[in-house]
Amino acid sequence: MRELRFGRKGPAKGEATGLVVFLHGYGADGADLLGLADVLGPHLPGVAFVAPDAPERCVGGGFGHQWFPIPWIDGSPQAAADAGLAASAADLDGFLDACLAEEGLTPDRMVLVGFSQGAMISLHVAPRRPLAVAGVVAISGRLLQPDRLARETQVKPPVLLVHGDQDAVVPFGDMAKAGEALVAAGFSTFGHVMQGSGHGIAPDGLGVALQFITERLAKS
Repeated sequence: MRELRFGRKGPAKGEATGLVVFLHGYGADGADLLGLADVLGPHLPGVAFVAPDAPERCVGGGFGHQWFPIPWIDGSPQAAADAGLAASAADLDGFLDACLAEEGLTPDRMVLVGFSQGAMISLHVAPRRPLAVAGVVAISGRLLQPDRLARETQVKPPVLLVHGDQDAVVPFGDMAKAGEALVAAGFSTFGHVMQGSGHGIAPDGLGVALQFITERLAKS
């Protein structure tokens, strides 16, 4: 298992009452999302924010990190993408356990917030953990390997899907596909469409995510 580098903001370790983990998209790094802590933090007192770098440099060159290769972007075989997903899922699983231990928190005090490829690995890892996190916010992503979800699910944390209806990178239709699979597998699933938005995080989407996080950490 590879150790993930990460940034952190919020209360001192051991003093936080909740934890939000940001998972970045393809070609970025943890710092790309950690700035959201400055926006969300004032509304989430006592919550710490961490944002790891994905474990691999992008196959296509020196511009950021990837959780797994993307064949249609870098020309890698599908087998490499599948292997990369499995390896990074194990890395992220271990990272989440280590973060909880360091913060002195239980999984029901943690929310995953993933964007694009980070949303994909969030939706892949969270259902397969032995104990449920408080919730998952998946922005502009998709559900990978949906045919395996039902039989590999161990826990069913609530999920918020957020997507721009003008997304030219990850098709907007992937939101509905993910939602249908999650609902069929028994997950409490919520959705928000960022109307007129492309592949990004619009203010309304971030606002809905904040409400979801607040409710999840209040209930747990």
